[in-house]
Amino acid sequence: MFTFPFEKLEVHRLALDFADMIYDLTDKFPQEEKYGVVSQARRSGASVAANLAEGSARISAKEQARYSEIAYGSLAETFSHLLAAQRRNYIDKEQIDQLRPLVFKLSSKINALRKSQMKRYSKKINQDPHILKEEEVPYNTVKNLPDISS
Repeated sequence: MFTFPFEKLEVHRLALDFADMIYDLTDKFPQEEKYGVVSQARRSGASVAANLAEGSARISAKEQARYSEIAYGSLAETFSHLLAAQRRNYIDKEQIDQLRPLVFKLSSKINALRKSQMKRYSKKINQDPHILKEEEVPYNTVKNLPDISS
């Protein structure tokens, strides 16, 4: 049976576990939060795995790394929603503390994946003489700009 490359990644499986946990946790939130923090936490929680999957379908290592960055951002966003929910007493500190090890492990694995993707990208850039390398320009060195105030 055919499987997609992302299905073989441990980090993707962990992201799916994380999404399941977010759905389970938010099931117990007040009904009036259904379209508020529940929706936000569920969407950002599910997008961790979704962005890892989408990134794996990209050809360029640079694009893959960008989707890993987005997945990491979604992980942080989701955890922030949970911290806000804790402040509203929708979940307690123990539930947050139970989730922390998975969040830490997942963030470490996403970072390791991104680092690997960027290493492949850098290697390709350094080996391919046809790829134009952009010169790094510090922001404060731009001079002699035309006057567009009139």
